[in-house]
Amino acid sequence: MSVKPFPLLLHTTAVIVMTYGYLNLPDMVANIPMANMRGGHFQFLTIQGLAVAWLTMAMSIACDLAPSSKLLKSMKRAFLMSALPLAIVISVIYWTLLLAFPHLILPEDPNATEPTSAKSVSEPQRLPLQTDLALHAAPAVTLFVDFYFLQRKYSKNTSRYGSLLLAAIVGTWYACWVEYCASYNGMFPYPFLTHSPFHVRVVIYIGASSFAAVAFMVLNVLHP
Repeated sequence: MSVKPFPLLLHTTAVIVMTYGYLNLPDMVANIPMANMRGGHFQFLTIQGLAVAWLTMAMSIACDLAPSSKLLKSMKRAFLMSALPLAIVISVIYWTLLLAFPHLILPEDPNATEPTSAKSVSEPQRLPLQTDLALHAAPAVTLFVDFYFLQRKYSKNTSRYGSLLLAAIVGTWYACWVEYCASYNGMFPYPFLTHSPFHVRVVIYIGASSFAAVAFMVLNVLHP
């Protein structure tokens, strides 16, 4: 079977753009060297979501080059079911908070004498636009295009129960991971977690996980 140019172009471009975003991550965030922080950049849900999206697109390239492989297609479909809702949650939360409440999403300098306001956020804390888009927009956009234009929809039962199961697993994993990192670092990667007591953080974790599952189910229903 011949290789279709559009899918290969989409998947290759996605991998390149996401790789660019990762390679241009700053070594210091909020005046803190990431190398000194437990978890490094992988404290951030953005980077974990980026990794899953990157793997999904890499498998998509493999599927493009070997379209007869049922194993690759099954693996790609499984990864897509995790990557797409995760990317949507990341993009929706990030851009909403960045535009409306930037002090809740941009990492704070722990040595600052007072909370950083939206107008006084220092330039190093804001990513360059091209890097920001590569990290917080490209995964969701390319996965959405891939799902809607290149993939068939999932069955009703797979969409409903699979999305709930995966959201619970991913949400529990990240909640445990970020709490573990914060216990060493003394702060969370996101200010809205740092300033929230434990019971509120639990609600945030459950809410984000539920939103991911519902978002996937809605996208699947709307899939033509």
